[in-house]
Amino acid sequence: MASLDSAQLLAALEPTVEENLNRHLGAAQEWMPHEYVPWSLGRDFKELGGEPWSVEQSQLSPIARTALEVNLLTEDNLPSYHREIERAFGRDSAWGAWVNRWTAEEGRHAFCIRDYLLVTRGVDPEELERARMDTMETGYDSGDKPLLNVCAYVSFQELATRVSHRNTGRFTEEPIAEKLLIRVAKDENLHMIFYRNIIQAALELTPSQTMRAITDEVVNFQMPGAIIPGFGRKAVQMAMAGIYDLRIHHDDIVAPLLRQWGVWELEGLDAEGEKARDELAAAVAALDEEASRFVARREERAAKLAARQEASAQQVTG
Repeated sequence: MASLDSAQLLAALEPTVEENLNRHLGAAQEWMPHEYVPWSLGRDFKELGGEPWSVEQSQLSPIARTALEVNLLTEDNLPSYHREIERAFGRDSAWGAWVNRWTAEEGRHAFCIRDYLLVTRGVDPEELERARMDTMETGYDSGDKPLLNVCAYVSFQELATRVSHRNTGRFTEEPIAEKLLIRVAKDENLHMIFYRNIIQAALELTPSQTMRAITDEVVNFQMPGAIIPGFGRKAVQMAMAGIYDLRIHHDDIVAPLLRQWGVWELEGLDAEGEKARDELAAAVAALDEEASRFVARREERAAKLAARQEASAQQVTG
């Protein structure tokens, strides 16, 4: 089957989009961001005669602060994401209605995470604001991806964001932060389901073209927060802490979606589609191997650190 252009895809998939928009509206539960912020803990900062921020005011560990900053700064770039997704989906019909609904729901994530961090003095507010400015001035650019690539990418990305929020909340060991991030993660999960279902329909409509899009996005996947200042270093810290690493990316993001889509059993692929699936299989296998190597290195590092700590403790007691 010949590949469909963007206009053809938008028209052919519109009934699926409308169905899933209605499903989403029925499943989404209204929630109020201000209800998840402990306002009673707030106090003025220096400009209003209060106390400037200092690190001992934060009850969060350094890694928890880093993870929350990365998650927040990722959410902050919503104007760029809205621009990119509206470019791909347009403003008309159910596609446009979804763009607006999705944007409205995503907007509250940054609001409540920032409010929580400022009220609890969880992170340095000046560093956070400078990073926000840098991130938003850089902006997110998808490179004008085709429609199916956008849908495939956001399927993986929304699930990855859900997992990152959920694991960050657990890692903070702070009940209010965890409750807040669980609530945000629920939104991300519903968004993932919407996009996942669009790709499912696209696989039935134009399987080889969609297989190519899925393969390209697995091979080239990069979190939208990659433009955050110092992201590489912060991502390594989060990976070493087990908040988001290659093993999680393979086991909890890529593999479940590919299984849900039934890509390995899919029939009706042409030669190009089969080639894309072979590339996908190789990419997933390579990711699995790389994830195993990373986990082994992390465990080896942890064992060496534990041995040094034990030796130090014995010297003190000896």
